[in-house]
Amino acid sequence: MSQPIAAPGRRSSVSASDPINHIPIPSNPRGIPVGSYGAQSPPTATGLSRSPDASTHIRAASGSVGSVFSGMARQLTAFLPKTYPLEEEPEKRQGSTKVLLLENINLDAAEFLKQQGFEVEHVTKAWSEEELIAKLPNYHAVGIRSKTKITQKVIDANPQLLVIGCFCIGTNQVDLEHAAKRGIAVFNSPYANSRSVAELVISEIIALSRQIVDRSQEMKAGIWNKVSKNCWEIRGKTIGIVGYGHIGSQLSVLAESFGMQVIYYDVIPIMPLGTARQVASLEELLGKADFVTLHVPEIPDTINMIGEEQFSQMKSGSFFINNARGKVVDLSALATALESKHLAGAAVDVYPKEPGSNGPGFNETLGDFIPRLRNVSNLILTPHIGGSTEEAQRAIGSEVSNALYRYLTYGTSLGSVNFPEVDLRSITTNDERHIRVCHVHRNEPGVLKQINNILSDHNIEKQFTDSKGDIAYLMADISGVGQEEVEGIYSAIKSTRQNILTRLLCKWSGINLPLPLYLYVL
Repeated sequence: MSQPIAAPGRRSSVSASDPINHIPIPSNPRGIPVGSYGAQSPPTATGLSRSPDASTHIRAASGSVGSVFSGMARQLTAFLPKTYPLEEEPEKRQGSTKVLLLENINLDAAEFLKQQGFEVEHVTKAWSEEELIAKLPNYHAVGIRSKTKITQKVIDANPQLLVIGCFCIGTNQVDLEHAAKRGIAVFNSPYANSRSVAELVISEIIALSRQIVDRSQEMKAGIWNKVSKNCWEIRGKTIGIVGYGHIGSQLSVLAESFGMQVIYYDVIPIMPLGTARQVASLEELLGKADFVTLHVPEIPDTINMIGEEQFSQMKSGSFFINNARGKVVDLSALATALESKHLAGAAVDVYPKEPGSNGPGFNETLGDFIPRLRNVSNLILTPHIGGSTEEAQRAIGSEVSNALYRYLTYGTSLGSVNFPEVDLRSITTNDERHIRVCHVHRNEPGVLKQINNILSDHNIEKQFTDSKGDIAYLMADISGVGQEEVEGIYSAIKSTRQNILTRLLCKWSGINLPLPLYLYVL
């Protein structure tokens, strides 16, 4: 009969003549950090130490008996074998941060966020308001492009949402003010696709001047139509740029390199590049330009800024291009100007309403002007592809995904379009007993005093606060914080009257801390 195999490090039997004189204790096989043991010293290989550790992690001010026993329990747990079954304490369970990326956002961005430890879902389509309300509550962050609309209704249905990333230039698809009131930071990439849009405009100017689209369609229909009438070089022509920001100014340089004369209109004085010249009014620009191109945001002042009156002010036989925002142009008026031959051609990349996904759907349901536009000559219609290049999407994906990562991980709000911009240096791996307070609150007197009173038992290593309208954001790093104190600090700050959202960011060697609604561990 075979003998039972003894466990490693144990004797197979015990006798009265050879008694056990000590019980060896393994060296913390569960890997729990020494800093979490509490007031007691860790056990040695020959037993439990009876001497208190001078570097106690339980503050004398708290003096809680519960905290002491909690530290002792954590200490004893550390030296149980890994195979010993333990029921996980409910308050120590922590889910991963979940990020949703819609509208086929660049896969490099998704991969970057996954590498940072986030749980990422990548979806190729936009979601409707109903889908966002039903499905978005599973996520802490969402990335969108221009089709997905984050409305007040969507925001109110998702109290867990921390941050929105707009992987594009514009942010008009998000209710920025309401997002700020709910403590949700919004980031975008205002410059990354500037070159792609500027190059598209140059290509459209040349295509319109040479009627390339019409000739191509005729050839596909089997028609040979070699003509030169009303086909022009762009050298020596005047381009009028409405909005001389990053796209407009890059376009200015490109157009000038083609030998074009550049004039531009902007609501503020801006120094020109090259030999470009700023004009005093939109009306003056419309009357002088052979090509008019828009590069303005969608704000109340720009909605329908180009309509029947403005088209009538343009030179007969001139060209119109809109790669900015769909609502800044009255497309019915544009159709009329093209049908009457007042304009020789146009290019449109953006529309007041756009289909939610690729495929059929660009029809009269988006506006009664769509069938009219589809039937006029020398008109280039593109499906909002101004920034749709590999280079632009990689740059946008990198910029916005990094902004999401920094905000979720470190609380950094630099670059936010609706939020105070606040930053502190990162918590390092040496800051084992530091926590970072990220406190979004209403911009009212007395908040800083309240927060500092709550943190008064600790050393505030660094602190910065700023406000934007009715919203203020405070970041503070405090040291000498025991794990058992975190819950109390969080609850005290969250209970202040002006609180909108509070997060505590900590780094304690991977230990999961209690997870209230917005308590996160780095």
